[in-house]
Amino acid sequence: MRRFLVSGLLMAFCSLAARAQALYQPRDIKQAFQKGTRAADGRPGPKYWQNTARYDITVQAAPPARDIRGREKITYFNHSPDTLKSLVIRLIQNIHQPGASREGDAAPAYLTEGVTIDSFAVAGQARLFTGQGPATWKTVRLAKPLAPHDSVRLAFAWHFPISLESGREGMIDKTTFFLAYFYPRISVYDDYNGWDRLNFVDSKEFYNDFNDYTLRVQVPANYLVWATGTLQNPRQVLQPAYAKQLAKSMTSDAVLHVATAADLTKKNITAPGPQNTWVWTAKDISDVTVGLSDHYVWDAASVVVDPATKRRASVQAAFADSTADFHAAVKNGQNSLGWFSRNLPGVPYPFPKMTVFQGFADMEYPMMVNDSPEKDLTFAQLVEDHEIAHTYFPFYMGINESRYAFMDEGWATTFELLIGRVENGAAKADEFYKKFRVNRWIHDPATAEDLPIITPSSELRAGYGNNSYGKASLSYLALQDMLGEELFKKSLHEYMARWHGKHPIPWDYFNSMSSAAGQDLNWFFNNWFFTNNYIDLALDPVTATAQGPAVAVRNVGGFAVPVNLKVTYADGTTAAVHQSPAVWQANEQRATIALPGAKAIKTVELVNGIYMDADESNDRLTVK
Repeated sequence: MRRFLVSGLLMAFCSLAARAQALYQPRDIKQAFQKGTRAADGRPGPKYWQNTARYDITVQAAPPARDIRGREKITYFNHSPDTLKSLVIRLIQNIHQPGASREGDAAPAYLTEGVTIDSFAVAGQARLFTGQGPATWKTVRLAKPLAPHDSVRLAFAWHFPISLESGREGMIDKTTFFLAYFYPRISVYDDYNGWDRLNFVDSKEFYNDFNDYTLRVQVPANYLVWATGTLQNPRQVLQPAYAKQLAKSMTSDAVLHVATAADLTKKNITAPGPQNTWVWTAKDISDVTVGLSDHYVWDAASVVVDPATKRRASVQAAFADSTADFHAAVKNGQNSLGWFSRNLPGVPYPFPKMTVFQGFADMEYPMMVNDSPEKDLTFAQLVEDHEIAHTYFPFYMGINESRYAFMDEGWATTFELLIGRVENGAAKADEFYKKFRVNRWIHDPATAEDLPIITPSSELRAGYGNNSYGKASLSYLALQDMLGEELFKKSLHEYMARWHGKHPIPWDYFNSMSSAAGQDLNWFFNNWFFTNNYIDLALDPVTATAQGPAVAVRNVGGFAVPVNLKVTYADGTTAAVHQSPAVWQANEQRATIALPGAKAIKTVELVNGIYMDADESNDRLTVK
């Protein structure tokens, strides 16, 4: 009886230990694993699926007129096992409507009447567009339900006035427009949430399927156009000399001026005639955007992004000639694409082109960034680095930014720091990172700032920025410190390879990193993502042990961060001690760290670096 009791207690203990290591899963996420669309080892499950579409879009703009008109054909493929009785259509331009749900006030220049649907058809049958829902999305019932593995064709014609106030999109000036989120699109239908019906509220970001696009942009003569994708007809829209210069840039390391300010004054860059139609294509990508202007200059070059194959990517910039920092935009872009491809994430830039467009957003899009002018050239490069880093998260992998912004912003912030250390030196990059990414969190004790990182971004307001950027980035850097650069990179590559072109969720990241690293990292992920922890370490007095002097470090704030100590001896010499976050695995509240040498110790202090300490009053002790 006693033997069975002991055995039972042991089994219960083991079961409890296993449960302690398991990560919390919401019920909808748990169901995805039970259905086999997600696997416990971090891979897509055997029953994983995702829907996709083909978009054929024509958009017309004729500045200074604000009227944007478009028409499109969509073929939507239902790869799910579900019969879809309705579709959810996203109309993000409706964020400009008075009364639309927003997280802040809107100036009069921001407001418009939003999108007007001029015509709508399903499977060739004209219908009234009578979708139900809030401003930025509408549910449309299908007369014939869409069966699994079937497709449906939609057609829209639409128009809207471009917003006078430019943010992520809008009027840059009277003859320069940036069009983003400008076309009706089908929302994501996925395996864990069904239809994505989150409101777009202007401060949050996006979640899109991977689609194929053909984009036609019709503009008056003398307007230049830049867009996502590959320009299919440069010789039809550009005069021969300019088409030749653009083609030359595709293999040039040197920055070429495709169109200069002097060229623009001659009005002989584009093909003759009242209007030109620029045609672009892009495959397996999550969005398309467009910039156009009659007075932006055009620089271009290219860079080798895959040393193994010598594949190059084009880097282009469109900007006002008077904007000083943008004259370095192509060189900065070459540096970004090359560094990210070779170092971290160490995946060759996956697209044929990157365009840096001068606007006001500091915002990423597939193959394009819309960046503000900056007087500080170092900061301008950092912003460009950050936005280009988003190529991998969320565009190489289809991150649900609306719910889990830390899955893309945290990585872009991490890559921004790492490339910044190369560009500007570690001290300068780290100091900026602390001031810009960490300081405003660690010195703000508000309850909202200590909400767990796993809290859905859609439910956050006050803590959104710190959870998505600084805290998440610190977790990725702490994991790199713990695993070591080689294993961390190997594991990251495995995660990216498994979920390239798919829709990973946080649990896929957690599980994939554990399986790829060959370690159970749940304790670490639970510590960083599922707790209300913050960073605060404290030193207890130095004690003598059989092995020599040691110091106890208390983890007051709770996060599993690296521990770096500076030991100063009585003779004035110093020693550095480093412990990775693994020091907290056995006991997350307290760690005893051996101190080197047999000499008398004068002081011991924590050197926190980018892991800024909330209370520095107990970070230094004097040994008496």
